[in-house]
Amino acid sequence: MLTKNQIKYYSSFLNKKFRQQEKKFIVEGIKLIAEALDSNYSCEIIIALKESVTENLIKQLNRKKINTEIVKSADFEKLCDTKNPQGIIGVFNFKQQSTVDFEHEKLIVSLENISDPGNVGTIIRNCDWFGVKNILLSSDCAEVYNPKVIRSSAGSVFHLNIFEEKDFYNVLNEKKKNGFTILCADLNGENLYAFTSNQKIILVLANEANGPTKNLLDICDSRITIPQKGKAESLNVASASAVLLSELTR
Repeated sequence: MLTKNQIKYYSSFLNKKFRQQEKKFIVEGIKLIAEALDSNYSCEIIIALKESVTENLIKQLNRKKINTEIVKSADFEKLCDTKNPQGIIGVFNFKQQSTVDFEHEKLIVSLENISDPGNVGTIIRNCDWFGVKNILLSSDCAEVYNPKVIRSSAGSVFHLNIFEEKDFYNVLNEKKKNGFTILCADLNGENLYAFTSNQKIILVLANEANGPTKNLLDICDSRITIPQKGKAESLNVASASAVLLSELTR
């Protein structure tokens, strides 16, 4: 049985400030929890409504030696970000960021100032689909552990190496020195389907309302765009990422 203070503590992870402070985050729903449990993220506790816990789930959690607590509906609602929760949440620890050897990767995706968590999560999901394993985020992007990012990624956040870089532009410059072409998606770029490169690529997707910043444009080697055939003002950045990745990984 969880105390009121424990409920308050775990519910605080719905707030970014406390997630960053404690290095913990909440995952809602049995499917996403299963994805997280099968990854290298460590689980602190599973909290659920009685009717949402099956015997098979209890056996699985017991095998993994994960503490499980049953709570009342009024307490459970305090732990949820969704309007219609599935009756089960997990509290997981942040993954320790370690240096990944990018030098053997052909394609890395990088996001600059994409603040909408739904877009960030969908781009992560698209990267996972197209086999891109490493993603760099600028510090003004939506946070990886935001509940909406996790949900819209459909669990792909648990499969990839995702790095939030405070020194974003210097990191891109370093990768450029190590042989990567910095390729920026931009409405004023060259036709995606005419673009060719034998180099390793970092594809940078920027804020769709403002476009790439001057800092980014000063670094990038090439700019590409998806040719327009209709009258829409622009493509949603997450939708555009799927088109770009489909062509660049072809």
